[in-house]
Amino acid sequence: MANNLLIVESPAKAKTIEKILGKDFIVMSSYGHIRDLAKGNAAIDVKNNFNATYIIDENKEKVVKELKKHAKGKEVWLATDEDREGEAISWHLCEALMLDIKNTKRIVFHEITKPVILRAIKSPRLVNMDLVNAQQARRVLDRLVGFELSPILWRKLRAAQSLSAGRVQSVAVRLIVEKEREIQNFTSQSYFKIIGIFEITDPEGKLRKFKAELSQKLNDSKLITAFLKTCIGAQYSISKLEVSPTKRTATAPFTTSTLQQEASRKLGFSVSKTMVVAQRLYEAGKITYMRTDSTNLSEEALTNCENEIIKSYGSKYSNTRQYRTKNSSAQEAHEAIRPTYFENHKVDGDKDEQRLYELIWKRTVASQMADAQLEKTTAHIAISTASQYFIAQGEVVLFDGFLRLYKESNDEESESNEDDKSLLPPLSQGQDVNHIETTATQKFTRHTARYTEASLVKKLEELGIGRPSTYAPTISTVQKRQYVIKKDKEGYERMIEIQQLIKDKISQKQTTETADADRNKLFPTDLGMLTNDFLLEHFDTVLDFSFTAKIEQEFDEIANGKLKWQKMLSDFYKPFHDQVETTASTAKRISGERLLGIDPKTNKEVFAKMGRFGPMIQIGKTVLDENATESKSRKKKIDINPEDKPLFAKLRTNQSIDTITIEEALQLFDLPRIIGKYEDMEVVVNEGRFGPYIVHNKEFVSLKKIDDPYTLTIDRAIELIEEKRNTVLRVFENEDIRILQGRWGPYIKQGKSNVKLPKGTDAALITIAECLALIKKSNSASVKKSLNSK
Repeated sequence: MANNLLIVESPAKAKTIEKILGKDFIVMSSYGHIRDLAKGNAAIDVKNNFNATYIIDENKEKVVKELKKHAKGKEVWLATDEDREGEAISWHLCEALMLDIKNTKRIVFHEITKPVILRAIKSPRLVNMDLVNAQQARRVLDRLVGFELSPILWRKLRAAQSLSAGRVQSVAVRLIVEKEREIQNFTSQSYFKIIGIFEITDPEGKLRKFKAELSQKLNDSKLITAFLKTCIGAQYSISKLEVSPTKRTATAPFTTSTLQQEASRKLGFSVSKTMVVAQRLYEAGKITYMRTDSTNLSEEALTNCENEIIKSYGSKYSNTRQYRTKNSSAQEAHEAIRPTYFENHKVDGDKDEQRLYELIWKRTVASQMADAQLEKTTAHIAISTASQYFIAQGEVVLFDGFLRLYKESNDEESESNEDDKSLLPPLSQGQDVNHIETTATQKFTRHTARYTEASLVKKLEELGIGRPSTYAPTISTVQKRQYVIKKDKEGYERMIEIQQLIKDKISQKQTTETADADRNKLFPTDLGMLTNDFLLEHFDTVLDFSFTAKIEQEFDEIANGKLKWQKMLSDFYKPFHDQVETTASTAKRISGERLLGIDPKTNKEVFAKMGRFGPMIQIGKTVLDENATESKSRKKKIDINPEDKPLFAKLRTNQSIDTITIEEALQLFDLPRIIGKYEDMEVVVNEGRFGPYIVHNKEFVSLKKIDDPYTLTIDRAIELIEEKRNTVLRVFENEDIRILQGRWGPYIKQGKSNVKLPKGTDAALITIAECLALIKKSNSASVKKSLNSK
């Protein structure tokens, strides 16, 4: 019988470790945290040195009971994750299981392999209370901020009472809001990109084409035409040729944030998905711990990686190097994220696990491979009739090195459609080249890129805000609270001009391009912008980037035993609480109201504003009882003439209070609208709680995602009506029975009753009597089931 109980956080991890330790150990899981702060303000006694009250989660009571049962008479080992969160879980286990914290063995490891686990068992330590207190300080501070700011938002913002604020989350929203406002204020400038196509005959007698870009930027159509005219009959030659060797060095192995960024770019994973998949790989013993700031690799890992590179690619591809983390606060782990066994180029598992593992394996192995050796060529092509010249650039890979295995992506690549540097043919200085064509294409400067989840993580890390364990929950939280939305943005058609010179003939044409489209980017909602503006006005310190980074540094100091956690909380809380009380008593309620103009039909003012149920347009003013108090959830409205009552319309999902125009706002009041007749009955399009729909002959037909209720035509409406009718197989009018084709086959519908047709029944031949019998049988079965459940 096993004399040892080892406790980890997850059952998958427990299963892997139990196989390693064998019969001497029972390995059980706590299923994550077992205790948390009690609900409500009473959980933290700010007057008594921030004493925190923790309770066992009601969903974990059975887990705690089982752990207590198996702990009796056994040596208990705590093997939760090695970061602050894991240390806190071990402390909570000591408290809940009534273990002596001074004697209970605590082990940590960076990878789940037999040598590492056995080594950890031989050198246990005690629970590190400095790490616990650092986590406790973060948890308590974030609870205080959330619990004190959220009621202020409920009272001061004219929105539904689901608002809440958080320290790191609010800073993340600020970044996204400021980026969007920067984009809104951006004015695009037109210019022309001028590309020449040239041709030479190489030493083997083959014709080789290459392209080059004009050295001077021209932004005027007339200047372009004038330049092309000067090029008619011109001779072209290589006036300058530069060939220089260069090299590229592999990037460091993954940290948490760089893994999240690269998995987003290369695999399309969200930050939270990356962490979930990485967690599974870690718990199965396939990779090392996935929450780390470090780019360091152990000596053992470096040796194993070197051996695998030499075995798979040859010794010339090996170049062992140790990367040092630039972030001075990187101390929660001792190694980068890497494969546990370098000989495993691929692993079993689902598709996501296989793809993420392959990314980690390639990045780690590439980091220990030789530099890529390249030759960069730059050629200047002179124009005999003009002072400008063309520049051609190309690269030749002399030795691929780490590029054989891996090339890092970056956010700029996804924003640019420019071609990579191409391979140039052999060129020599003074050589004449044949001109094929010159094309001048109108371009427009583009605003800075919106944040993706990956680039937001990168920015937070640059600012020193958050730590590896906080990035994924931060980004998930701001989306869950509907302050931020991840979406695609449809572009618009823009006219562009193209001028070409081919065989001494100049041609001009206009075409269109899709402009300002965005994919999978983070956009602030109206609610997010309004909340950010309010917090920035009244709690600028909480949203200050350097202040938030300073708080993170203080958590690090607590973890290192250099700062008492209660003192840190005290220094933060008093000025913060004073500001909360001042704001509660002095700040006015806000709705982000924006006057758009006058409605020509009613001659009333038109406003864009935040309403209780979201952003909306209001025509006319709401008259409120002057004696109503702010403490009431709604002010009492004075009785007024119905004609003087304001009109309201909800903004569409792609519209914003900040940018909507008077024309777009008034269009929202066009619904419901009659778009024509079909079968001598009106067809009406409207928008309801569940989206836009058509009403025809008392039948409701939902619009598709591609359909716009404001521009829907009668022909498209008829198409949708007929499409829905095709799902109706039979109709028995007298009994209000219809036979419909459903997702799982034909079924009978009468009122709210839906009864599936028995297998093999022909819907075209079934009788009314058979339908009624099946409905009766189904209803009887439902009644019987209901009685048995009581």
